[in-house]
Amino acid sequence: MKIKQYDKVLLKDGNVAYIVEIFEEGKAFLADIDKDGDTYTEDILITDIEKTLP
Repeated sequence: MKIKQYDKVLLKDGNVAYIVEIFEEGKAFLADIDKDGDTYTEDILITDIEKTLP
């Protein structure tokens, strides 16, 4: 799966996130995650991502 900066993705836990930085191409990212009515910035891995969203 090819993930680019600013992609909208669905995480395996059901939350939606936006990729804000790529640390390691295809492996590690910084993402803004929408959950619990707020936005959290967290490090995520490619294994946390279910799919990209339009």
